[in-house]
Amino acid sequence: MNAINDEKYGTIKISDEVIAVCAMNATLKTEGVSSLSRGITDSISNMLGKEPLYKGIKVAQTDYGIVIDIYPIVFLGVKIPEVAFNIQKNVKKEVEHMLDEPVKAVNIHVQGVDVKQSK
Repeated sequence: MNAINDEKYGTIKISDEVIAVCAMNATLKTEGVSSLSRGITDSISNMLGKEPLYKGIKVAQTDYGIVIDIYPIVFLGVKIPEVAFNIQKNVKKEVEHMLDEPVKAVNIHVQGVDVKQSK
């Protein structure tokens, strides 16, 4: 599904992939985040030869706003609830600023802790 805006000169459509890349950038800039986890869909896409530009991000567009699910891996020793809240705040701000569309929810699903590269 695509975000659609009817403008004076035509229609603007924004793909889920664009939203996912914006969310990915905001997530990776958040302190305490090591990387994003590849979900099962990303693994299947990779096996089919389609390497997604984004991984660990799922986007759903509804009539009420955009819903984003994020699957991060955090550094060892960070406060996970604090990092999760900061991801939500950063992603919502970034996506709403870039797309001028409301973000209904940013759901965080922490997938693991990076013990090798802890800060």
